[in-house]
Amino acid sequence: MTEDLIQRIKASMPFLSKSQRAIGNFICNHYNKAAYMTAAKLGDQVGVSESTVVRFAIEMGYDGYPSLRQDLRELIRTRLTAIQRVEITNDRIGSADVLENILNSDIDKIKETLDQINRTDFDRAVDMILSARTVYVAGARTSSPLASFLSSGLSLMFANVHPVVSGANEISEQLIHAAQGDVVIAISFPRYSKRIIDAVGNARRSGAQIIALTDSHVSPIARYAAVLLTAKSDMASFVDSLVAPLSIINALIVAISRKKKNELEDIFARLEAVWQENDMYDRN
Repeated sequence: MTEDLIQRIKASMPFLSKSQRAIGNFICNHYNKAAYMTAAKLGDQVGVSESTVVRFAIEMGYDGYPSLRQDLRELIRTRLTAIQRVEITNDRIGSADVLENILNSDIDKIKETLDQINRTDFDRAVDMILSARTVYVAGARTSSPLASFLSSGLSLMFANVHPVVSGANEISEQLIHAAQGDVVIAISFPRYSKRIIDAVGNARRSGAQIIALTDSHVSPIARYAAVLLTAKSDMASFVDSLVAPLSIINALIVAISRKKKNELEDIFARLEAVWQENDMYDRN
């Protein structure tokens, strides 16, 4: 429902009551603010009761106001500029303790992710990575650090891992050899990078299997995925909080390492020797 919500509200205006039109006008003109208001606060803003706001949401086809608000939040995550994001975050936090507010929000995102993630799909992702001829890990812009972290962990366990991030070559060029037998782990969160979307689509058409780590089933890369892993993210100023996707990445690395336990004992024994020889870590 997300993409056509504003259009549906505008189309419904002639058939709504005066109070409901007031709600609809406010949402259409200030959807970035409405997305973070309670039903009571929105009602106070436009001079109607909380129950009128709830009835408006039902009139728009939702089971209640929280569902409408969730769609508004999905809408603004892809539409807002960086400046608008900063303004909304400042309004939300107000005079509250920033550290406590953000850390508690991150805790909630991890809990929501744990509740919603499909365990079967997670296990399938682990098996696909283990059996892949080559593993490409792709991420652009704010998702690049996630891709780099995952590819770094996988590279310690496999010789066939290629990080694909923004750099000298376009992402599509870095994935040009992805084909049948290969796995592309595509990581993308709002604001979604068109470069990742296009590159993943090309890789899928070339026969590669796609594991998508993203925020929802309506993400632009979800349609290409053989396996979809969703993690909750939310605005934390001009960037999104990506703590929950990082937790899934940690879980993937641990799950794979457990299945490769015997091989890893030899690999890490050799690595430790190399690290000591090159004085890699402080041992004091």
